[in-house]
Amino acid sequence: MTFTEADFENSIIELFQKNLGYTYAYGPDIRRDYHNPLYEEQILPALETINPTLPQAALEEAVSKLKSIGTGTLIQKNSVFTDYLQNGISVKYYDGTEERSTLVSLIDYQNVNNNTFHVINQWTVVDEVEKRPDIVIFVNGLPLVVIELKSPSREETDVSEAYRQLRNYMHDITSLFVYNAFCVMSDHATSKAGTITADEDWYMEWKSTDGSYENTKYAAFDVLFEGMFEKNRFLDILKHFICYSREIPNDKKILGAYHQYFAVKKALTSTKEATSTDGKGGVFWHTQGSGKSLSMVFYAKQLQTTLNSPTIVVITDRNDLDGQLFGQFSSCADYLRQTPLNAESRTDLKNLLQNREANGIIFTTMQKFEEYDAALSKRRNIVVIADEAHRSQYGLEEKINPNTGKIFIGTARKIRDSLPNATYIGFTGTPISNADRNTREIFGNYIDVYDMTQSVEDNATLPIYYESRVIALNLNKDVLEKIDTEYGRIAEDAEEYIVEKSKQELGRLESILGAPETITSLCEDIITHYETYRQFELTGKAMIVAYSRSIAMKIYRRIMELRPEWKDKIGVVMTSDNNDPEEWRDVIGNKKHNKIMGGKFKDDNDPLKIAIVVDMWLTGFDVPSLSTMYVYKPMRGHNLMQAIARVNRVYKDKQGGLIVDYVGIAGALRQAMRDYTGRDRKNYGNPDIGRTAYPKFMEKLEVCHDLFYGYDYSAFTTGSDLDRAKLISGGVNFLSHPTKAEIKKAFIKESLLLRHALSLCRSMVSQTQRFEAAYFEAVRTLLTRIEGKGKLSFREINDRINELLKQSVQSDGVVNLFSDIKEKYSLFDAAFLTEIASMKERNLAVEVLKKLLSEQVVVYARTNVVKSSKFSQLLSAAMSNYLKGMLTNEQVIEELLSIAKEMAEAQNEGEKLGLTTEEMAFYDALTKPEAVADFYENEELIAITKELTEILQKNKTIDWQKKETARAGMRRLVKRLLKKHKYPPEGMEDAVNTVISQCEMWTDNSAGFED
Repeated sequence: MTFTEADFENSIIELFQKNLGYTYAYGPDIRRDYHNPLYEEQILPALETINPTLPQAALEEAVSKLKSIGTGTLIQKNSVFTDYLQNGISVKYYDGTEERSTLVSLIDYQNVNNNTFHVINQWTVVDEVEKRPDIVIFVNGLPLVVIELKSPSREETDVSEAYRQLRNYMHDITSLFVYNAFCVMSDHATSKAGTITADEDWYMEWKSTDGSYENTKYAAFDVLFEGMFEKNRFLDILKHFICYSREIPNDKKILGAYHQYFAVKKALTSTKEATSTDGKGGVFWHTQGSGKSLSMVFYAKQLQTTLNSPTIVVITDRNDLDGQLFGQFSSCADYLRQTPLNAESRTDLKNLLQNREANGIIFTTMQKFEEYDAALSKRRNIVVIADEAHRSQYGLEEKINPNTGKIFIGTARKIRDSLPNATYIGFTGTPISNADRNTREIFGNYIDVYDMTQSVEDNATLPIYYESRVIALNLNKDVLEKIDTEYGRIAEDAEEYIVEKSKQELGRLESILGAPETITSLCEDIITHYETYRQFELTGKAMIVAYSRSIAMKIYRRIMELRPEWKDKIGVVMTSDNNDPEEWRDVIGNKKHNKIMGGKFKDDNDPLKIAIVVDMWLTGFDVPSLSTMYVYKPMRGHNLMQAIARVNRVYKDKQGGLIVDYVGIAGALRQAMRDYTGRDRKNYGNPDIGRTAYPKFMEKLEVCHDLFYGYDYSAFTTGSDLDRAKLISGGVNFLSHPTKAEIKKAFIKESLLLRHALSLCRSMVSQTQRFEAAYFEAVRTLLTRIEGKGKLSFREINDRINELLKQSVQSDGVVNLFSDIKEKYSLFDAAFLTEIASMKERNLAVEVLKKLLSEQVVVYARTNVVKSSKFSQLLSAAMSNYLKGMLTNEQVIEELLSIAKEMAEAQNEGEKLGLTTEEMAFYDALTKPEAVADFYENEELIAITKELTEILQKNKTIDWQKKETARAGMRRLVKRLLKKHKYPPEGMEDAVNTVISQCEMWTDNSAGFED
């Protein structure tokens, strides 16, 4: 017995009822206005319970405002509702003597039992069309969560189809999503949650019910539902872990991930304890790219109630980081319900602190504490959030310069002395090294660890891979080691005299790295590597990390000399200085210029593809499609990990980030990895593509080669575009033979893995191997497009294959696989059918015809139950006989063409009879029984059909087919009409059943009808 989508739906409903205590209701049983998505009969009673002291007039006004949320886009309306949901609805009412203002709460967040929780399936909503989502979760009558399910047992449907269905719902029944908190999609194997603004990539699994990450590699479907919808946690998520981030060009609605939820709850508990003890709130370590900045926003918001309106001071160690984090908090100001402030100076910081007793989120940099002279504030209700808390300059102890005798006071000590009674919490994206005692002395131990391994498992970030090209520059190994050693001293030691000494030494070494011949070698190799291997990877975005500002300019100038046509493609992003040479200004501009450059680099479609940076953009700057970083700067520890994490963001089918090393950072990378947890060392201790991606590529290449045993495609390497086109379609034809079904399935899977591996190690692969991989990818593309869902065109296939051939064989011609036909496939185009029928690749012709006919059967499945069944049986019989070897290629093509011809004729049948599409469907239902054909003249049948259609249309109400009484009534109407026209008794039951089935089909697949 198959476990259907309906069975899965019932299991989820049972989980909500039995495990979570929700009340179940069947949508069609609830009498309501289908144009109103609210469960309105529940709302007012719930508001009366939640707001017992407010008069009825105030509650009714709240309901009125709820039902008529202003004009604007779905996102704008949903943003208003989200504010209502979290903070209440502002209303005015007359108390008998004067007008008063108050807030009406929609949910009682303090007492969960004061709220109603419903799980309802088949909740019909009518806007432009009628739609019926699988399950909707209601709280107090508000449809807060839409759940879309797909059958676990049907191969052709999956969670991606559920996502597409949700997006279609947002377009077709927009009113439902005005009140949406978030959505859930599940096919049993994969269950994810996301908001109305989230791409499919950003729907996330919820993998824990208790905050443990120990058993979260594979998330069971029930973990998401029990983890998110336990009543107390569900209300907590609604109140505290959903926010709008005001961004350009579009606002984003953000739902906290499971690791953010549990970590923030732990941090709040730790902070509260610290305020009454030693002031050490702990260290919050969530790896780069896992949403640390938003975790800080969620934490700051909830501190307001946890600690009764404290003042929050956010400290960063650089101006650009300060700006980035301040920008994130500012974009969430509505959620925070206060506007963050940025201290311009130490005096400004002092004024901002001394002029308030509570509240406030104040941003500042560490440098503003350098001028310490006295405490800025001695209040206890101050919480200091330190971003990147592991920095070595957070030293508590005093140090003495042995050369000058000058006392150096660590910045951490100055901050502590400036805010002596504050509570301190550290947020970091990289781990604290075992030797870093200072950080623990200041902040305490870890609150929560979300490491690289867990982040990659959750698809919150992607793995990072490494490629060494040091040899391309012919740099002396001793020089590289000396650079690394000196740079390490700066990175590890904050003592001024050591820093100055190292800078002098590095100044001499810079002349080697900045030598004209070295810069030329570097630029030539970067250009070759980029053009040959990386420019077609995703959006082609890449970053070059330069050793110094002057070297950044040298790299830019040399690349422009070598590639003058790259003027819009490459740019330099770094801070400007008053002492900069005049000729730099046109290139690096000012702060406004850098902001513009940031927008261009984040725009996937902008021509700016390569950014040369020194320090800017190496922390807190996210471009998800960025997949390549060229490193010409020694880095260590957290600096290195933060920098390379620029390429680990999730984006479409990106497989990971590639670091291309020109200064020998391999040792530093391994050392940095040693500071990670044992899990990370085990999983990511060796990111070298030569030992990871390349062996995987070679393995999959051999597998694909073996699967093609018996077909010679060797001429693909040397042939013309026409030769390649023939070999591609020939390869598809070879794998499409009915005896090769399992081989074809294996090839599609293995060739996709081959493409993934190649995307990371292309530079290590020989030309012959690239050509062979390109061939396999072209065959895979064509196979999956022909077998996939939806219509496709020759243009789409040719463009896609031509694009991938550019990456590997640098083809300039267009690979036309079949002909010059540019339009969509058309089943009713005789010339096109002739084109397919005359193809030499007979197996491929069968696949194309089967796809076209299957698509038309799907169309009939939405319009005509009789024709759908008839043509589905004809197609199934033909393909079954073909697969059993009872039909040859020629015979099955002939049968398929015959079915296509019959379908084409059926399209015109209704017009000849003067019937609409709907009338034709009921005509087919009435004429299905064999006894009917000899009983009536055709004119009589047409008259009966029109009368039947009119009666059904008048009596068809929304959800009628879901209600037994309504179904019975419709059957009686049909029987009464047929008896009136003396319809043959032996065909009566068959006709009634078919008519009712047809009526149900039209209700499900056409616009809504008045109730």
